Amino acid sequence: MIDKTKRSLFKTLSTLLKPKEIKVIRPPYNSNLFKECVECDGICKSVCEESIIEIDKFKIPFLNFKSNGCTFCKECANSCPKGILSLDNTEAINATVKIDLTLCLAWNNTMCFSCKDACHYNSIEFLGLFRPEIKDNCVACGFCYSPCPVNAIEIKAKE
Repeated sequence: MIDKTKRSLFKTLSTLLKPKEIKVIRPPYNSNLFKECVECDGICKSVCEESIIEIDKFKIPFLNFKSNGCTFCKECANSCPKGILSLDNTEAINATVKIDLTLCLAWNNTMCFSCKDACHYNSIEFLGLFRPEIKDNCVACGFCYSPCPVNAIEIKAKE
């Protein structure tokens, strides 16, 4: 028989080991009214020049930065037959970008400029040769994500 202390420990461990719910990052120009997407064939995915738009099991588009970032080319919005992605909506990706300081090579005294070199908006500033920081002008385009050799770049949907 397992006593209360052990039960409590197992409950805590199982809570820690459960996968965290990941909030997906939606494409720019979105109205957050994705219920009409179920009637669409994912046209936005097929026209995305960077191939970062994917379609989830509910037929709703989301961004995957594993190989590229968003250029804000407007093709997804121009192709959306339901107006869910529309140029009338803000040209922004509703996400935040952070650098995990414990993983970042530069923050750990190894010269690495992979994220800065990939940033189209000059949104990553280095304090000296080390210590990169994300500036306020970051648009969360995702171009810094895949070049990072240690996966120190975190892009998360805003609450």
